[in-house]
Amino acid sequence: MENNQLKLENQICFKIYSAEREITKLYRNLLEELDVTYPQYLVLLVLWEGKSVTVKELGQKLFLDSGTLSPMLKRMEGNNLIERRRSLEDERTVIISLTKKGEELKDKAQCIPSKLLENLSIDMKELKNLNQTLSTILNRIQQKI
Repeated sequence: MENNQLKLENQICFKIYSAEREITKLYRNLLEELDVTYPQYLVLLVLWEGKSVTVKELGQKLFLDSGTLSPMLKRMEGNNLIERRRSLEDERTVIISLTKKGEELKDKAQCIPSKLLENLSIDMKELKNLNQTLSTILNRIQQKI
């Protein structure tokens, strides 16, 4: 008897993984003008919302550990997009904030979400449903960890 559960086409994880890779390729083209990578773009999105954040908070928001974040933040600092400084209250805490150059990229990035939607050929209702479903899955996984 054939086991359909083990067919590649039935693996939700593979579809999510493949979709993520393809969407990241689309982002790569859109982010060339900003001269940032997709993970760096995610950092900028967080900072454009709040202007500054601790490395720990950033890691929690992006589901990244400090071993992944630290080298990326160092490169971003080298490109004058962010600055890192130690907290005055607790010097173990590193605060990340935007530089003027990092803030100015926000204007250039305004068109990226709409261009991505164009490239995906997805309407807002489909996008909203997908976003809700993925958020639910992610939240449930996080509750189990």
